[in-house]
Amino acid sequence: MHTETAALATRRRPARPAKVRKGAIRPEFVPPAPPLRGIGRLADWLRQDGTRAVTVVADPAVARQPVTTKVCAQIESVGLTPTVIVLDGPTGLDEVAEAAARLTPDELVVGIGGGTTLDFAKLAALSARHPDFPRYLTSPQRSGFLVLPPALGSRARVLAIPTTLGTGSELGTVACFTRDGAKLLATGSCLRPVAALWAPEATETLPAELIADGALEALFRTVSPYTGDDTDLPEQDAEVESLAARLVVAGYEVAALRAERRPVPAALRLRIAESSGESQIGRINIGRSPYAVKCWAMANELSTTLNLAKMRTVSALWPVLWRHTLAGDTRLGSPARVHRLWTALRRTAPWLSDDPADGLLQLMRDWRVDRTVRADAARIDRATTRIMRGWGAGLPILDELSAADVRALLTEATEPASGAASPAARGPQTLGDATRRP
Repeated sequence: MHTETAALATRRRPARPAKVRKGAIRPEFVPPAPPLRGIGRLADWLRQDGTRAVTVVADPAVARQPVTTKVCAQIESVGLTPTVIVLDGPTGLDEVAEAAARLTPDELVVGIGGGTTLDFAKLAALSARHPDFPRYLTSPQRSGFLVLPPALGSRARVLAIPTTLGTGSELGTVACFTRDGAKLLATGSCLRPVAALWAPEATETLPAELIADGALEALFRTVSPYTGDDTDLPEQDAEVESLAARLVVAGYEVAALRAERRPVPAALRLRIAESSGESQIGRINIGRSPYAVKCWAMANELSTTLNLAKMRTVSALWPVLWRHTLAGDTRLGSPARVHRLWTALRRTAPWLSDDPADGLLQLMRDWRVDRTVRADAARIDRATTRIMRGWGAGLPILDELSAADVRALLTEATEPASGAASPAARGPQTLGDATRRP
């Protein structure tokens, strides 16, 4: 085995009609292959795939852990010697190009890590297979959302083994990358891995607080297109409500285990991984607008500006956007569909407040999710500029929000750098902790 290291503006404009049907996700849907269950299944899959070369791209946190050593042993058992690249440095486009230069066009890349590692593996594999692929990532544009053409194919030569929960990147058609200090989101069928593998060893050392964050991330991704697009889609709506309810149950199970200082068992981690993957593959969003999710775009830029985990900023912004939506600002979502979703979730968790925004804050407290984000006025201004450049000012995701609107939302969702919390950031008190939940 060879190793290389490598508050909205005071003057509110009338809302224009939502453009939810333009660019709606097409009904053509090709599901990914079912993930492999267990590392012991890898050797047989490799034989069937017929690959002649394998490179393993590993997060440094797991490079010497059993998950990676067992994967390499499976590769070696079919007569292949894997090259291992440990991502212990920058993971920008220059590093993607360096990794791609070492790959053959048909080489299989096994990604072992979180979303950053899996996204890196996807981009490197595509760059090796399609020499013109990098130009799509480097072409000058201000949008933070990049749609890749079908000509790049329907799969990336990647076998994805996630070591975190919540991103669902192992089954998704998206990848994040950085360019000139900005984080961009690319999407296209070419980014879906050719295979995924779920293994208990992969998440065995994952801290309980990150498991809780993962359940919340999957819940956020599940419900955001549903509440952001006012179109009723009975079949998809029912699937979203069912999946969201399962995630709420799983999140409260994690919270109860944390309260008792007990480990999260492999079976529960697998359930969260399955639900996260289901939220990512796209079936539940057929017919919805791809521009319906406003919170992610703002949270993404705020997290980059403040150098915080994305779910920290999502957790801070999400209840604020719901509160404004419920007050009638349909630029941010559908009040009726937020209420409908929350009514469905309260059938699973009836102790939650009947006010969706208050109830969401309560759920985050029960799950002990850290949503504290501190920012001074200068950083809020910087994040606002990034948001408007990448996602607003005529671009479809935030096309109806002004810079003043965005700045007010960020201010409401964050706490002053001095540490004094705003009322919106504090939210209502929880009705009880997870130990009292059924």
